[in-house]
Amino acid sequence: MRANVRWSDWENQGLEFCTLIQESGSLSLEGAVVGTRGGQYGAHYFVQTDELFRTRKVEVRYIGGPELRVESDGNGHWRDMITNAPLAELDGCFDVDIGVTPATNTLPIKRLSLLTNESQDIHAAYVPLPSQIEGIFLPQRADQRYTCLTPNSRYLYEGLFRNFSTELVLDKDGLVIDYPETFRRM
Repeated sequence: MRANVRWSDWENQGLEFCTLIQESGSLSLEGAVVGTRGGQYGAHYFVQTDELFRTRKVEVRYIGGPELRVESDGNGHWRDMITNAPLAELDGCFDVDIGVTPATNTLPIKRLSLLTNESQDIHAAYVPLPSQIEGIFLPQRADQRYTCLTPNSRYLYEGLFRNFSTELVLDKDGLVIDYPETFRRM
């Protein structure tokens, strides 16, 4: 399965193009973003999962700025691919949440396969916006909750780490259509 989607930021100032490829052994997301949330930036990202939709590889590069490359063993243990250092603070994270895109919400939704009204708290490796980066550019542990409102189409997302919640509506491929106040599908 292959799907191409485009989002703009809520004010129609930024633009993203993303490709989702799901094959028998994995899912990958690749996108380019021209963003305006928290400042202006350009970014490229690539994410790959295993067959259980656990994040295995993440690459994010801000144009003219920092770059990160991290990987997980699929059991919640991460390492920085640039320095080869383990990232113990991400232990227990099975998903990545890249702040510049709604595409990564697809990953825990597919991985968790929640039933109607079922919720699950997760720990995600959150990749910050350029304006949020302090020091070394690495993901940060972020507590989140997903609640299935309607299987395969509506979910409540709660960013517990920042006291934020919104309802996400998904398309047939599990990609966000609108992320209220943040992203909208074109």
